[in-house]
Amino acid sequence: MLYLNTSDIQQLPLQWSEVVSCIESAVQTMPATDYAQPVKPYLRYNNLTNRIIAMPAYVGGNIGFSGIKWIASFPDNTRQGIPRAHSVTVLNEADTGIPCCIINSAVTSGIRTAGVSAFVLSKFLTYRQRSGLIAGITGFGPIGQLHLKMLLSLFGNNISAVRIFDLKPIEEALLKEWPDGKVTQVSSWEEAYMDADVFITCTVSSNRYINKPPKKGSVHLNVSLRDYEPDFVHHADMIIVDDWEEVCRENTDIEKMHQDKQLQKQDTVNLGALLNNSVWSRLSDDAVVMFNPMGMAIFDVAVASYYYRRSIAESAGTLLNY
Repeated sequence: MLYLNTSDIQQLPLQWSEVVSCIESAVQTMPATDYAQPVKPYLRYNNLTNRIIAMPAYVGGNIGFSGIKWIASFPDNTRQGIPRAHSVTVLNEADTGIPCCIINSAVTSGIRTAGVSAFVLSKFLTYRQRSGLIAGITGFGPIGQLHLKMLLSLFGNNISAVRIFDLKPIEEALLKEWPDGKVTQVSSWEEAYMDADVFITCTVSSNRYINKPPKKGSVHLNVSLRDYEPDFVHHADMIIVDDWEEVCRENTDIEKMHQDKQLQKQDTVNLGALLNNSVWSRLSDDAVVMFNPMGMAIFDVAVASYYYRRSIAESAGTLLNY
């Protein structure tokens, strides 16, 4: 059995295009129902803002693995200088159930999250085919930083400026990694939001605050799920979810839109539908698109299998005896 930790993952150069291809392979199993994924349970105790989530899944197609991610999210950790998220993924051979890999790293979970955003954005920009875009990010912890890296790696030719807002000052070194003047920190979420063609929420906010109309023709990647007021539903021409049953709970923006504004499952589009280009044909150039990902375990298994295969090929990690 192969064991991979954070340093093992980080020694493998991050290939965003390969990650997105891996995500697309997992999405392709959805219309064919060649996957299994029970609704994930949340373990809570003492401080109920914390949770540990079990995410099991089987992914067929050209992936062919099962597994489970066990991820802890403790938002107050950051006040102690401890990462918010801690994650362990166990990968099993699909045909035998034999455990073949353990990944002890929240990095792959973050890469999965940004990879799914990249898949949606790539489909959106294939339809829109625009350049000179302005991107906005609110929240610049590890997930926000991975989204910035993903944006500039995959869509740098489409994006002319990235505006980032965080409640805390951003280390200057993080901004200097990118082309001069392309990435700037702004002083409010509104500055990052109002002119954004691509807007991404990567916060740990428990209070909704986005209460202004979006830019026409923009796409909103609502990664942190609890940032938009329910009235945003009236501005969105297409609402994409990864899995309705998963995302319409746990006080997400989708659940509030469902409760307060009568948003229904049939009013949304799931990721599998994005494989069909005709899903975009009914949208005008001014249409606003919103993506709400609760996080599907099939993508964690897919990304784990990708890193497992890469690590075997490049002799990374540590082999453990059963």
